[in-house]
Amino acid sequence: MKPARLLFLASFLISTTVFAAENTLAFPSAEGFGQFATGGRSGETFHVTTLEDSGTNSFRDAVSQSHRTIVFDVGGVIRLKSNIAVNSDLTLDGTSAPGDGITLYGRSVSFSGQKNIIVRYLRFREGIAGDKGKCSVNLSDAANMMFDHCSIEWGRWDCLGVTQGSHDLTFQNCIIGEGVDPQRFGSLSDSVTNITYSHNLWINNQSRNPKAKGRIQYVNNVVYNWGVCGLVGGHSGADHFLDAVGNYFIAGPNSNQRAVGEFKATDHIFQKDNFADTDKDGKLNGRELVPADFGAGENAPTFEKDSIVGPLTNVTVESANAALTNVLASAGCSQQRDATDLRLIDTVRSFGTRGKIIHSEVEVGFGK
Repeated sequence: MKPARLLFLASFLISTTVFAAENTLAFPSAEGFGQFATGGRSGETFHVTTLEDSGTNSFRDAVSQSHRTIVFDVGGVIRLKSNIAVNSDLTLDGTSAPGDGITLYGRSVSFSGQKNIIVRYLRFREGIAGDKGKCSVNLSDAANMMFDHCSIEWGRWDCLGVTQGSHDLTFQNCIIGEGVDPQRFGSLSDSVTNITYSHNLWINNQSRNPKAKGRIQYVNNVVYNWGVCGLVGGHSGADHFLDAVGNYFIAGPNSNQRAVGEFKATDHIFQKDNFADTDKDGKLNGRELVPADFGAGENAPTFEKDSIVGPLTNVTVESANAALTNVLASAGCSQQRDATDLRLIDTVRSFGTRGKIIHSEVEVGFGK
């Protein structure tokens, strides 16, 4: 074969391989902007064999190096003595843990400055002993990540912080909630591009479910028992973009009527098929949200006629009722739900009669 022909074939094979790698799903049900995260693909498999905070084969040891698929030979609570920073190119596979799975408790876990990470079926719970300015999960300048079936709770600033240039991320089938003092918020999602929130339960947060500042796809989420406000706009001088489709907002004992709010004209929103049930009567009987629910006058967003963050073909879109059923069935670290997540799911099923925004996890029987 002629050298020119060989060079062409070699170039073609390389480009085809790169294209296939860049368009291989993180796992079969991965969706949204983070669906092509590569994680620890082609790296070593690392076994976590202890629940100790540190040392050989601990979780801290596991995430200290890149290019790993991390599996768990143990199940239970890993009580963190200090914050943990995770490296790039990792898969954290919580499905491998026996029993109730793995809970990371007591401090914050940071994915900031990293890329290409897949996280499935883990619980992140900072708790009241954690640092005041931290979240249970922190992502600043993070890229190409997939969080699936995680429980992200008891954050001291927000439960989940996604900020400063983070892009191409998905949070799907997660529980994000029950923030603790001093803020008790769900998530600040600020200066971000192409973030998907799909089929998550946001529960018992004062506000920020999330606070949407950037380009955010918000599809089939359930928000329960907000305090000041449910879904919050960017309400700033910069332009922000939000596709909000098929979400269900259910008021609880701490909730007012503001399922959505805190918008300005710089908040560009495409909204469709969103429902709110605010009568707290123990029955699911919500009504469809209309533009006036989002604000009026200078507090009204700019409504768009079609999706503006991206085509909704990269994520499953259901009715709000169907999404609620599926979120209750499988959100969070649900391969085997622990007592905390079972309590939160049961609270939602009361449809307004139960729920509490707490100050500390001690109030719900955990911690010191």
